[in-house]
Amino acid sequence: MPLLPGAEPFRHEGGRVGVLVCHGFTGSPQSVRPWAEYLAARGLTVSLPLLPGHGTRWQDLQVTTWQDWYAEVDRELRALTARCDQVFVCGLSMGGALSLRLAARHGDAISGLVVVNPANKVHDAAAPLLPVLRHLVRTTRGLTSDICQANAMETGYDRVPLHAAHSVRQFFRLVDAELPQVTQPLLVMTSPQDHVVPPADSERIMSRVSSKDLRQKLLERSYHVATLDHDAEQIFEDTYDFIARLAPAVKGEGTTTSGGA
Repeated sequence: MPLLPGAEPFRHEGGRVGVLVCHGFTGSPQSVRPWAEYLAARGLTVSLPLLPGHGTRWQDLQVTTWQDWYAEVDRELRALTARCDQVFVCGLSMGGALSLRLAARHGDAISGLVVVNPANKVHDAAAPLLPVLRHLVRTTRGLTSDICQANAMETGYDRVPLHAAHSVRQFFRLVDAELPQVTQPLLVMTSPQDHVVPPADSERIMSRVSSKDLRQKLLERSYHVATLDHDAEQIFEDTYDFIARLAPAVKGEGTTTSGGA
């Protein structure tokens, strides 16, 4: 099945500090690729996988579950930890939830986390009905391109299969229960105007993690897909500064303009 434009995974071999970047539900690497490329250009080793069922057509997402999505990022994390001295994890929306579960499960193997508008709950009023509704209705409207900046578009699905929506709801509940196991330094970036994931999800996450080094940055000029919005450059800079503070070796990696696919 051909990939949507920009949905290709991205990998860059850099220095001994690695970063795993996770995209969101029904989206693709396109939504966070500028984030990954910014870090790669500064000498970090970067992995941005395509989650199973994403980046093609919504019918492919319908037959996948959270176990498939999590297995993919878990595999990429293990590859990075084998290659690098320190590894950080970044994620947008559901990618933030994936990042938090990786942190809860892998402990000291992860040196820090950066999450942008992390999702913690399915807020649709029909969510409690999903166990039954998914057998009666195949899809609902899509979630992509909640972006303030004119002419910016997110590559993703215009429909959400309800089987997958049911699975992501189960996943969010699992992650919420595991949040106290997250102890790593954590930077949470939150858009006050987000039409997909309310800021309450960020507040819930910050109230439940056990991280002592916990910081929040508000993205006042951006909607949900802030990595493609007005605050994108600030997100990228703050992420690099966060990593450099915790892994001083990155300052010696130098800057490169080469990339990978």
